Amino acid sequence: MSATQVPYSGLLRDLASLMVAVAGESVTMVKRSAPDQALKLKKPQEWDVYLEFLKALFNLVDRLSVHYLPIKEQPLFMDSLEDTVTQHLQSALAPALGSDSDGMEVAITIGKTVANSRERYERFKFLVTEESPAKNEFLKLLAERVAQVMGAAGNGLVISSATLCVSSAITAMTAAFEGVVPGDAQPRVETGAPAAAHSPQAAQPGAEGRPGQEIKLVSVMATVQGEEVETRWGLHPRFRQDLKPDEAQELTKLMNRATKILGERYAAVAFSSEWQSWHLGHA
Repeated sequence: MSATQVPYSGLLRDLASLMVAVAGESVTMVKRSAPDQALKLKKPQEWDVYLEFLKALFNLVDRLSVHYLPIKEQPLFMDSLEDTVTQHLQSALAPALGSDSDGMEVAITIGKTVANSRERYERFKFLVTEESPAKNEFLKLLAERVAQVMGAAGNGLVISSATLCVSSAITAMTAAFEGVVPGDAQPRVETGAPAAAHSPQAAQPGAEGRPGQEIKLVSVMATVQGEEVETRWGLHPRFRQDLKPDEAQELTKLMNRATKILGERYAAVAFSSEWQSWHLGHA
């Protein structure tokens, strides 16, 4: 089932795009950490390293989703995320796969990746938004596995880089979830613009939400879809519950205006020459 046929389709697209981009950037980072080993790295090995990061990211999204989605909707959401990630990868790999490819190999690979992710990481018991020994063990296992697949087992720089990449992705994924109120789709503003690549993450990563720390209450997200830039906004679920009806109405009015302004501005600058290098590296 495609992401457009299920609830949270916008969130699914954002998470899939984020996961694909993070996995790619993570491969680049660990290769830079071991330049000598990177020169010897074959394409199949590099692909395996990429999949190692995807395995961890799927597991982290699974853990995060239970905090934001109704329990009965969570299994379908994760199945749909698997499909959406597959679609993103099929599009990204289309030039390499050729016009005759049906993408079935990618779908099978991602299915195996998700299954392997569950087998390897579900045994760790921890909350994604909290530091704990179990979470550290999870990250350690991932990093050591990445180093092993690279042929650089025990390389401290590779292990540190892999750990940092996945840890940083947690806040970005949390921000994506917090930008969508479960069961309450927010207004979207469609801004026409020629599209060539995905936009950068619009919302800055929020803090973990513990007392005394910064909590992101309102977010605005812009993404490129087809030939249009789509900009939408969302509220922290708890914040929405605390608003009075008249306050919610006034905030909706103001945020619709702000989202329209931001969306139009993003569409105007997203494809300028200054952004070309970003697009080329994050397609």
